[in-house]
Amino acid sequence: MAEQSDDKLLGHEYDGIQEYDNPMPRWWVWVFWATIVFVPLYYILPAPFGEGEGTVAQYEADVARHQAAQPTQVAATVTDEELHELSEDDEALADGKAVYAANCAACHRADGGGLIGPNLTDDAWIHGGVPVQVRHTIAVGVLEKGMPPWERILKPEQLNHVTAYVLSLKGTNPPNPKAPEGAPAAPASGT
Repeated sequence: MAEQSDDKLLGHEYDGIQEYDNPMPRWWVWVFWATIVFVPLYYILPAPFGEGEGTVAQYEADVARHQAAQPTQVAATVTDEELHELSEDDEALADGKAVYAANCAACHRADGGGLIGPNLTDDAWIHGGVPVQVRHTIAVGVLEKGMPPWERILKPEQLNHVTAYVLSLKGTNPPNPKAPEGAPAAPASGT
């Protein structure tokens, strides 16, 4: 193997290692410039030649597919009367009780008497005791108090049913309930 005599020494040494200032191999330089030319052409050319739909069209299709997969929110169309009627519907209450047991009982107790979260059986409500206000509180949560927003986890129907179940707890007498917090709720127009 022949030694190259055109090595240019930079003139300094570090830990016994001498640094040379040799040019890069010519084929590396050509590959570098070829990629610079190739990438914009690769990005731009497939769409005009009909070989693909292009990145913008792919993005719009992905967004449309994602939006179609999202559940439709019906929160604004629920009224106090509808939620009050659900609080008297046995099937809705059974579903609401199951959702409550799985998600709410850890903080509000299974009987609604309150642990970390407030007592749900008394007439005092921190964020409003009108059915639509109760549903809104469940949907958006109270992050500063540690209650997560449930609207992204539960379906709108489940939100309505758990709201109906919470409303059905009002007036029950659980053992050792937490002290009332908040203001007394105004009576709902459907009650």
